[in-house]
Amino acid sequence: MDDTVLPSKLLTTLSQAADIIRGHDFIQVYSHYDADGISSASIIAKTLLRAGKEFRVTLFTSLNDRNMEIIKQTPAECIIISDLGASYIEQLDALECDVIVLDHHTAERQAKRICYANPHLYGIDGMTSGCGATMSFLFSISVDKKNWDLVQVAFAGIAGDRQHINGLKGLNIYLYEGALKKGYIKAAEGSLIPSGQLVSELYLSTDPYINGVSGDAEGIAELLDSTGIGREKYSKDLTENERRKLSSLIALKLTEQGTPMQTMFEISRVRYQLRDWNTDAETLGSLLNGCGRLGLGGVGVSAGMGDAKSLSEAAEYENTARTQIIESVLSLKRSGLNQMKNIQWFDSSDLGFTGMVCGIAMNFIGSRSKPTIGVNRSEDIAKISGRATFDLLDSGVDLSAALKEACGSVGGTGGGHRIASGGSCPKERCEEMLSNLDKIIERQLGL
Repeated sequence: MDDTVLPSKLLTTLSQAADIIRGHDFIQVYSHYDADGISSASIIAKTLLRAGKEFRVTLFTSLNDRNMEIIKQTPAECIIISDLGASYIEQLDALECDVIVLDHHTAERQAKRICYANPHLYGIDGMTSGCGATMSFLFSISVDKKNWDLVQVAFAGIAGDRQHINGLKGLNIYLYEGALKKGYIKAAEGSLIPSGQLVSELYLSTDPYINGVSGDAEGIAELLDSTGIGREKYSKDLTENERRKLSSLIALKLTEQGTPMQTMFEISRVRYQLRDWNTDAETLGSLLNGCGRLGLGGVGVSAGMGDAKSLSEAAEYENTARTQIIESVLSLKRSGLNQMKNIQWFDSSDLGFTGMVCGIAMNFIGSRSKPTIGVNRSEDIAKISGRATFDLLDSGVDLSAALKEACGSVGGTGGGHRIASGGSCPKERCEEMLSNLDKIIERQLGL
C-alpha cells in the first residue's frame, strides 16, 4: 500500500459513515477511557458539534458483556463506537439502530450490517499503523474536509497508543503528510532528557523509569549536582554541554539497569509539535490519559475539544495521575513480580493504573524474556492487562489471542493487540486464568 493514499474500501466505508450521521439529529458516542479513546471521542464530538448534531459521549474502561448490555439498551437511533468494538461485531450487527464502529484492535470478523472501519480489514496493522484516533479523524474529514485541524488531536491518540515510537507507519503517515503540508504539525528531535522542569519531571519519569532517580529526590539532586546543573533549571534552558552531560548520565544509568539500546532509541524518539495547542502530541495525550484514568473522562473530552478551562483542569489532574503512577511503580519495585515459567505478573488491586504500570514493568523492572501481566481484583470482575516486547512477538507471542483464550477459559473475555492486550474474568478464578495463560504462552513460544 502507498502510505500516502487511503485504501478505496476504507474510503467507501468512511463515506457511508458520514452519510449515516447526516441522517440523524442525535448520536450516542461510546469510546475507551485512555488517551487514544478520549482523543477519538473528542474528534468525533467536535465533528458532530460542527455539523450541528446533538450528541452524548460515554467512556468505558473496556467493552465487556456488562457494557455491551448498556449499548443494547441505548434508545438512540445512531451509535458511534470508537477505539472499541472489534470483539463484539456480531452483537453490534444484531442491533436495530445505525451503528458505526471505528476501531483498530484485532479484527475477528467482518460486519454484515453495521458500518465498520478497522485498519486490519484493509491489510494494515492496527497495532502500529492506525489507532482509534486515526480512524476517528479519517471519519471526521469524510464528514467535512474543514476538519483537518483535528489531526492535532489525532496525534495525541497516536502518541498515547505509542504508534510513533519506531517511526510512523501506514495510515498515520497519511495523517502526518497532510498535517505537515497544512502546517498543523512539525517534527522535533527527541531526547532522553524529559521536557519541563528537571527536578519535577525526573521525579515523575516513568518513560524511562530510571533506578535511583525516578521517585527519588535525593537521587535527582545527586544526578544534577554531578553535572553542575542547577536544580531550578528547565530542559529548554540547558546549554549544549549540559544537555550532553545529563543525557550521557541518564544513558549510563539505563545501561546499568539493563535497558536495551533499542529501548533508549525509542525513548529519544521524535516529538510532534501541535501548532494550535502550544504543546506536543505526547503531552496532550498524557493530559487526556490522566483524566480518563482518574475517572474524569468528561473533562478529558472537553479538553480534547479545545475547552481552555478543561485543559487547565486536565493539567492539574495529570500531575495527580503521574504522582500516583510513580508511587505504584515504586511499590511494585519494592515487592517485585511473581514469576511463573513463561509469564511474570503482579497484583495491582491496591495500586491502580494497571495497564500503565504493566508497560513500565515490562520495559524497566521485570524480565524482558517473559510477557508481563497486571491483575486488578478490586471489583468482582478482575481487570487484566498484558504487555510484551517486539522481541517476544518475533518469538511467537500474541497477547491478544492468549488473553482471549485464557480469560475465556474461566468465563471472561479478552483481546486487543499482540503486544498490548487486556481482558476481564471473575476475580475468584484469576489464579486459574494465569495458570492457563502460562501454558498458552508456552505453546505460542513452541517450548
